[in-house]
Amino acid sequence: MGRKPRIHFPGALYHVISRGNQRQDLYPAEKDFKTFLSYLSEYRDRYDFHLYAYALMRNHFHLLLEVGKIPLSKIMQPLLYRYTRYFNRRYGKTGHLFQGRYRAIICDKDSYLLELVRYIHLNPVRAKVVRDPEKYLWTGHLGYLGKMKDSLMEEDFLLGQFGEYKSIARQKYQQFVLERLDGGHEDKYYEVKDQRYLGEDSFIDRIKSKKGEAENAVFDIPIEVIAQEVSRVVGITKEILYSSTRNREGAWGRSIVAYLARVLSENKVKDTAWHFGRSPMVISQGIIRIEREMGKDKGLYKLIEKLKGELIKKARRKYFITIA
Repeated sequence: MGRKPRIHFPGALYHVISRGNQRQDLYPAEKDFKTFLSYLSEYRDRYDFHLYAYALMRNHFHLLLEVGKIPLSKIMQPLLYRYTRYFNRRYGKTGHLFQGRYRAIICDKDSYLLELVRYIHLNPVRAKVVRDPEKYLWTGHLGYLGKMKDSLMEEDFLLGQFGEYKSIARQKYQQFVLERLDGGHEDKYYEVKDQRYLGEDSFIDRIKSKKGEAENAVFDIPIEVIAQEVSRVVGITKEILYSSTRNREGAWGRSIVAYLARVLSENKVKDTAWHFGRSPMVISQGIIRIEREMGKDKGLYKLIEKLKGELIKKARRKYFITIA
């Protein structure tokens, strides 16, 4: 499955992760951490994004940032390129410093902002670099505690979630972080939908509605429902559709079902074949026939489009869960 294009809209919250190429160190010395953060600070001011959390580890980094008008790619590309150029000059290296394309998970801010800030700032503790997150200098944690001179963090918004008065809010934030001090790696922050979303289906639907994406949607429609609709609209009884005997009418109906199951729900041919008790080759040939005939027969094309419309009315989008 190819990578989906980046999504951009003002206010989008991204969890960005990037690793060193072949897991090499990104920050061998203290000066390297400082240099990366100075570049990050410069681009934050230039491109007007909000930074809510960061953790610079030896061979990777995490950023949690909210973009404005400038897309994430316009921020990350110069940041990574500039740091790579600095690194290679300093250490006499050539070539790529970072491993492939950075990962960017677009997150539901209402549901995940606080949790992700805590999770990212506890990264050094999970990695057993320190036991106390305050002992690690290269995250945004100290900024929220008021113990960092030049904090990069968007403090007021996040601390405002913990109280009106900043001193009390800092204490509550610290307590919130320490509640998960013994927590380990949590897959739930990396189990994304459509390769890029962290949030409920309603959150994703809002984004797709806002963006008006041109990509094809995938719907959660059981094959039994598709077969029932084909039977109703085309006029092929379910007995014929599921008959084990060779029958042209039944074969034609099954081909329509298989075609719709593939284009609407991305059903695999072998699963449709198993459902009807037929061989995958027969089902595959049926789909090819439907596609060919639709190009020649306008009546069939309209019939298929009508079926698609009726099925989509009753369906929910289907989002595939992958590890980002």
